Amino acid sequence: MKAVTGLDPVERAHLVDPTDRTWRIHRHAVPDDLADLARRFWIPVWDVPAGAESHQQVLQYPVCLMVVAPHYARFSGVVSGLATTTLSGSGWAVGLMLQPAAGALLTGGPVDRWTDRAEELGDVLGAAGDRLAEQVRAAMAAGPERPGAQREAMDAFAGLLRAHLPVDDEGLLVNRLVAAVEDDPALLRVEELCDRFGIAERALQRLVRRRTGLSPKWLIQRRRLQEAAERLRDGEVSLAQVAAQLGYADQPHFTRDFRRVTGLTPGQFAARFR
Repeated sequence: MKAVTGLDPVERAHLVDPTDRTWRIHRHAVPDDLADLARRFWIPVWDVPAGAESHQQVLQYPVCLMVVAPHYARFSGVVSGLATTTLSGSGWAVGLMLQPAAGALLTGGPVDRWTDRAEELGDVLGAAGDRLAEQVRAAMAAGPERPGAQREAMDAFAGLLRAHLPVDDEGLLVNRLVAAVEDDPALLRVEELCDRFGIAERALQRLVRRRTGLSPKWLIQRRRLQEAAERLRDGEVSLAQVAAQLGYADQPHFTRDFRRVTGLTPGQFAARFR
């Protein structure tokens, strides 16, 4: 497994506070044979001063997550709003970002029941989830910096995923659909997505909800907000230019959408990086 270097695409979804130095994240690519089931591993390590807290906020991608830490092991559906995790003390976790296809394969049914929900891995995946938690905790028992610890933990996740290969045709299709939305900023309407894949809108709605737990319109809105966060962080264009580039009718519409989900105006978020 190779480390992900440079500007990681996930970073545009992470609404970081650049003054918060209490955490770091190791990111690693998944093995090639699991590319249709998972996107990447992330391993956060934190050391927050006593009495303080670090609030991690993420505009989550349309995929389920699995996370193992010393005191919890969770399967999470997509958070439709802003995903927030509060860190305190010192700790670590090992997380895996799945592909859109994977949630239904792992849970054995539509993933809309997991939207905005997180449950213990054992409750969702049965004995395989409990075994995964035990294996990851054993690998990380001596701390995340022990040579080989991160690889051993990731290998445990990979072993669980391989039991769900190959990915079904519908899963491969939803992977392509989501990738099209995420990779093409010019795609701004659900009708355009239907035309590109030759799918009727009602059928597209059912497919995306069944495999991601959300709607095609949400996919497009989420990508626009992630792009907005990335451009606001760069600080090279005005708010009006960002709104226009992302296809908003005007700046007030952009401001309203951004604040509704993040709790910050675009200006307040951009000010963090000045």
